[in-house]
Amino acid sequence: MIIGCDLHTRYQQIAMLEEETGEVVTRRLEHENGEAKAFYAKLVKPSRIGIEATGYTQWFERLVAEQGHELWMGDAAQIRASEVRRQKTDTRDAELLLDLLRTERFPRIWVPSAAERDSRQLLKHRAKLVKLQTLLKNQLHFLAMSQGVCRKRRLWSARGRAELEALPLVPWASERRRELLALLDDLEPKIERLSEAVKAEAEGRADARALMQHPGVGPVTALAYVLTVGPVERFASSRALVSYLGLNPREHSSGGHQRLGAISKQGNTMLRWLLVEVSHNAAQFDPELRRKYQRLKFRRGGQVAQVAVARHLAVRLYWTLRQTSAPPTPVRMPGSPGSAVVDFGPSYV
Repeated sequence: MIIGCDLHTRYQQIAMLEEETGEVVTRRLEHENGEAKAFYAKLVKPSRIGIEATGYTQWFERLVAEQGHELWMGDAAQIRASEVRRQKTDTRDAELLLDLLRTERFPRIWVPSAAERDSRQLLKHRAKLVKLQTLLKNQLHFLAMSQGVCRKRRLWSARGRAELEALPLVPWASERRRELLALLDDLEPKIERLSEAVKAEAEGRADARALMQHPGVGPVTALAYVLTVGPVERFASSRALVSYLGLNPREHSSGGHQRLGAISKQGNTMLRWLLVEVSHNAAQFDPELRRKYQRLKFRRGGQVAQVAVARHLAVRLYWTLRQTSAPPTPVRMPGSPGSAVVDFGPSYV
């Protein structure tokens, strides 16, 4: 049995192909009343089910696995690009998924393990708290600058903190300062605990330890890199990885004219942000990256130079993983002959 499933939070629309009769049956299944669970329990085993990759499918993956069926995750962008008609309904989406499965054109993607997903949650939770910490510090900076005190990073030293608390403010501004400082003090030990957990997780993985040998790359960036990239053999070249991370430029070239724009940003936002942030530290410790950064900063500006260094760093980490891993087939290094490893498509986040 082959089923195309347009999955939503409260219900799903399916299109099912009866292989004996060739008939396509469409049906809507509710989630909360147990209709979907009962349907898959009675379904012929094993059946193949295809869905678009979304962020709330873990319960459905467990359900399908418990019932002994096979679940395929599809790249949502490629699935949508394969439909040329402008009519979009849940039934048409399910029939499109079924047609892609039936004709063997389904853009299946790599799905990380349950342990890797849990580690991703650790990184995401820490990143959210760090952004919240930055938000609180920016508000306190505003209160200090409104009183003529501009200390930048020195505001968070012991002397700067004492100066901030001693500023004469009106009652509600003083109340805002007190509560912001309390929230900031409450966040710091939580972020420290999560940072220690990330460090322990990174040191427990050989691939992450190999990446941390590069100057400027710490546990957070190394762990995020290996969890996002997954098996490095699924990328045939470093250019494919750069494109996956969204660090390649947009391009609209035709008729012999090449038109390049800003980076595409089609990829994992958190990893791309981490690479751009860590590129400044990497340029300080690595002579080659420092020269590249200074040269591009003089020609194009600091922001363009920082993104370019982030792209160069991503390529370096890619080849580090390639050299430390043991691929099943020979790896094609730059400038040398050999066969490339097949790319299995982007990862599911």
